[in-house]
Amino acid sequence: MGQLAIQGGPKSVTKTFPWPIYDETEVQAVANIVRSGQWGNPDCADEVARFEQAFAAYCGSKYAVSCVNGSVSLRLALIACGLRPGDEVIVPPYTFIATASVVLEINCVPVFVDIDPDTYNLDPARIEAAITEKTRAIIPVHFAGLACDMDAILTIAQRHNLRVIEDAAHAHGAEYKGRKLGSIGDAGSFSFQSSKNLTSGEGGIVITNDDALYEAMNSLRNVGRSPSGQWYDHFNPGCNYRITQLQAVLLSEQLKRLDEQTITRNENGLYLNGLLADIEGVTPLSRGEVAIRHCYHLYIFKYDKTKFGQLPKKDFVAMLSAEGVPCSGGYPHPLYKQPVFQQKNFMCYAIPDSVDYTQVNCPEAERACADEAVWVFQHAMLGTREDMESFARAIRKIQLYTRASARV
Repeated sequence: MGQLAIQGGPKSVTKTFPWPIYDETEVQAVANIVRSGQWGNPDCADEVARFEQAFAAYCGSKYAVSCVNGSVSLRLALIACGLRPGDEVIVPPYTFIATASVVLEINCVPVFVDIDPDTYNLDPARIEAAITEKTRAIIPVHFAGLACDMDAILTIAQRHNLRVIEDAAHAHGAEYKGRKLGSIGDAGSFSFQSSKNLTSGEGGIVITNDDALYEAMNSLRNVGRSPSGQWYDHFNPGCNYRITQLQAVLLSEQLKRLDEQTITRNENGLYLNGLLADIEGVTPLSRGEVAIRHCYHLYIFKYDKTKFGQLPKKDFVAMLSAEGVPCSGGYPHPLYKQPVFQQKNFMCYAIPDSVDYTQVNCPEAERACADEAVWVFQHAMLGTREDMESFARAIRKIQLYTRASARV
């Protein structure tokens, strides 16, 4: 069995997995911009425009609007889609805070709909029960880089005349039925924060095929300006959400690596699925029933403590991390249990007093947070098959230890 690493034994995984991955190409690209003295945007925005065009083409979309982060890209899309104070937006409870907090920021009401227990994505079967006369949009989150059931979600949206804004912050390069995620709904929002599969440290972008949405989002991220106006003409209540030339050249170089990296993560995820399928108490999340390409921003499996001597998830994660697997137990609780929702610290004038998040209960999200979900980080999924085998060995080692301990 061997002594656990957390007890001083040897690690199962001795390799480290650096992120971000770069070489002198990125260094030289940034140095060229620094030497040019043309760092800004929009007065010197050639590289920004070049990246936007490249990213839109990569995703199969007509337009791309870059901005300072993925939260702002969601905000731009919501405002451009015409949401007004008091409107309701359906969101999942198992996601980063920004998916819901940007709804609050525009004085709208997040409505939490539970996740599918097999995928941890928004469950289409639960959406219609949450729709009211105030519902205006759905934000499906392609969580961990796994495609939501977009056919089902779009069908519901069309039936109720709702906008669909894809939160693809985890989903760079992932696909659903041959289409890049983010390109399927009315708009698709991405993050370039430091942990993301495509990164410039910070940044975001929103893509669309809709001319009117593009014009609105382009104006909103550029202090409300319009191509038809002068420099100091402001047509919309926008702000300066622009990225710099330095970020743009980093992203252009990183984009060249994305497809190869996505293929590697997807193949490693499939291989790891097979390895873990033989371990009792460990269940990889389903990839759904349609053709997809998963980009594994996170590799997630469900943990069953009854097969590990009743070891709590937090202790299992601590042991697995000590074995050298880059991992986490994920969110401690669903979004609606965050203090901002429980205490209604909204600073928003249009959310009715009747909205009470202390009464929200999404059992699947609760279970994922408290007991089940274990995340392996995306940079580890860029390893080799031998690395995936070492991850599986680490889990088996912990299971052998916990079962032996339970018998004592």
